[in-house]
Amino acid sequence: MSDPDADDGEGTGEETPGTHGTPGVFKEQDYAARMARAAYEAATLGLAGVLVTPGPDLEWLCGYRPAGATERLTLLVLTADAQPRLLVPGLDRPDAEAAPGAGALRVFEWWDGQNPHTAAAGLLRPHGRYGVSDGTWALHLLCLQQSLPLATYQPLSAVLPMLRAVKDEPELVRLAAAAAAADAAYEEVLGLRFGGRRERDLAADLARLLREHGHSRVGLTVVGSGPHGADPHHRAGDRVIEDGDMVVLDFGGLKDGYGSDSARTVHVGAPTDEERRVHETVRAAQQAAFEAVRPGVSCQEIDRAARAVIEEAGHAEHFPHRTGHGVGVTVHEPPYLVEGEEQPLAPGMCFSVEPGIYLPDRFGVRIEDVVTCTEDGGRRLNTTSHELAVVH
Repeated sequence: MSDPDADDGEGTGEETPGTHGTPGVFKEQDYAARMARAAYEAATLGLAGVLVTPGPDLEWLCGYRPAGATERLTLLVLTADAQPRLLVPGLDRPDAEAAPGAGALRVFEWWDGQNPHTAAAGLLRPHGRYGVSDGTWALHLLCLQQSLPLATYQPLSAVLPMLRAVKDEPELVRLAAAAAAADAAYEEVLGLRFGGRRERDLAADLARLLREHGHSRVGLTVVGSGPHGADPHHRAGDRVIEDGDMVVLDFGGLKDGYGSDSARTVHVGAPTDEERRVHETVRAAQQAAFEAVRPGVSCQEIDRAARAVIEEAGHAEHFPHRTGHGVGVTVHEPPYLVEGEEQPLAPGMCFSVEPGIYLPDRFGVRIEDVVTCTEDGGRRLNTTSHELAVVH
């Protein structure tokens, strides 16, 4: 999804991420390895450790997701010199101990009437420098700073931006299954009537089909018809789709805890020569970016490959967003395929490749696949046709 303000999937749906055998549950050793790697990588950067609060990082690292958002402090502490420790409200301890990764950590509790930040401070070094989950409540961070005034804290996305970027094989299996489910939903949408219907009604159909094909959470269903397709931030409104409209479809969500994200552009009735040319330019740009994917190539080079095709066609000013973003337990995460991002690609990274052209007040075109980097290059997880589909 190209919308930089779209839902980034801070809640990871209704499942715990993936499994080796049964979708939804990884094994304890998987979580132990993730926590050990995070602690090791933090130590190599001179950090005293990593502090993780509820959100996608906590769920990915130890498999625990509190039952609901709460002001009560929950904190995972990862350091290279100690077993992982999870501090939870006393009432939540049974749920924490039932998490699939709980056997690899020690659970501590605090109770109402006690100061949880004092309890947390007892697990930290007074002068330590810590990476902290981006979604940590300001309340908790400020209280930790008050409890340990000589400790320092940095956003986890700044110090360990690639923490979840490289996927293992079980994660890749889940991402491929999510992509296949999104593809199946798209194939069914092509058989529906577009003309004469409101965008939001078609978006509802698309969301329904995503759920029917196994998505527990629908993150976004963009239906941008005619001039609305020229707005990368448009989702779906009350505009009635007309014969002759280009329609941008951008959709995805979470299946078995892992994300799908795909975009295709269709046309209601026969397209004009100009519409075909613009669509072909975007298709060629997407192909050029895909072919540039290989280990060691920087993220910005993928963006440049797509942008060069669009610029050559005279549409440089009509491609205003990055070429892609990582996809995993959230639908938007590192790495980001954008100018200035020098992070090299590595096997196991998964990301969207989604160039577009947007002609103001007229129409837009976007084509998007989730791609994984392999030892030999890129592999598309989405496999539906990139041709301009004609719908009725």
